[in-house]
Amino acid sequence: MVQHFEDIERSKVISPTTWITALVILVALTACSGNAADKAQRPKSAMPVTVATAVSKAVPLELPAVGTVEAYATVTVKAQVEGELSAVLLKEGQCVQSGDLLFNIDPRTFEVQLKQAQANLERDKAQLANARTVLERNAAVVEKGYVSQEKYGQAVADAAALTATVRADEAAVEKAQIQLAYCAIRSPITGCAGEVFVDRGNVVKANDADHPLAVIRQIQPIYVAFSVPERYLPEVKKYSAKAPLKALAAPAGQGQAPMTGELTFVDNSVNAATGTILLKATFANPDQTLWPGQFVNVTLQLANEPDAVVVPTQAIQTGQQGQYVFALKPDNTVEVRNVTVARTAGGEAVITSGIQPGDQVVTDGQLRLFPGASVKIVAGLEEQKGASQP
Repeated sequence: MVQHFEDIERSKVISPTTWITALVILVALTACSGNAADKAQRPKSAMPVTVATAVSKAVPLELPAVGTVEAYATVTVKAQVEGELSAVLLKEGQCVQSGDLLFNIDPRTFEVQLKQAQANLERDKAQLANARTVLERNAAVVEKGYVSQEKYGQAVADAAALTATVRADEAAVEKAQIQLAYCAIRSPITGCAGEVFVDRGNVVKANDADHPLAVIRQIQPIYVAFSVPERYLPEVKKYSAKAPLKALAAPAGQGQAPMTGELTFVDNSVNAATGTILLKATFANPDQTLWPGQFVNVTLQLANEPDAVVVPTQAIQTGQQGQYVFALKPDNTVEVRNVTVARTAGGEAVITSGIQPGDQVVTDGQLRLFPGASVKIVAGLEEQKGASQP
């Protein structure tokens, strides 16, 4: 029994190890609660952002489109007479001037035909001269009765018939001259040739649509064809009636400066399948930058819109409620403003509501922002690069 009571008393005594463990846990809990309190009281760090100021300025009213370059004129070169090619002077891809000799057809057959026609003409001219002499002689004596009226009438008919024959011979000579001239095939336009489909020694047919000799396209000036939605047709007609509209075209993806041209064609009907209207602009193309069949980015400038409020397109964000920007407040916090974007042009967005000139909007760093967030304005990447350069 005494031993039992001793065991109970010993169980009521707390060992020193237990006390030390409890003390360590208490200190840790106190430290954690202190750190949490410090974090709650510590101010939030400002988010680094770049900003831009909304400005009011004149902005071109433009219509963007994707266009296709078309030759100003296209000529399919074909032979107009049949014969053997005696010379091929045109090289593939060669640029030629109007009137340059491209092909020669063996002219000997046509030279013989011309000589024959000229000989027929000389023969009939001689017969006509004799018939006129007989007619004059008979006319002088018919009234005296030395020549019958029948013979005189025959002389008149012979002279008239030979006159018509001479005219036909003259036409035959002219035709033979034209046929001979067709043996020299010349370029009707100034342009650049594509592939040459024949070689020297080939026999060509007249006006053979299935086997042309070559195709020449005029590229100075040159057309750019593009289509815009039909809803813009009234504006195109309105502004083009005041002055010729300027069009800009640049080859897609090449980073070249756009070329300037002028709107010269508006189609007379709307494409019912696509709901678009076909337009064409003419470009001088002095350096042959534009090439037939090429795709280009086209901008049709209708007019200049004065006093438009613009911000960089990087500032525009899209959410469930539509488009918005983060606007900077005087206390270096941001607020969300819903905006209405009329259009974009040249990296700038034209704002019709939500932003006023002079307002500052965030252009970079929006991913970490929320309404009321503190921000710190930093230089943009391009500015940092420029500052680092000597």
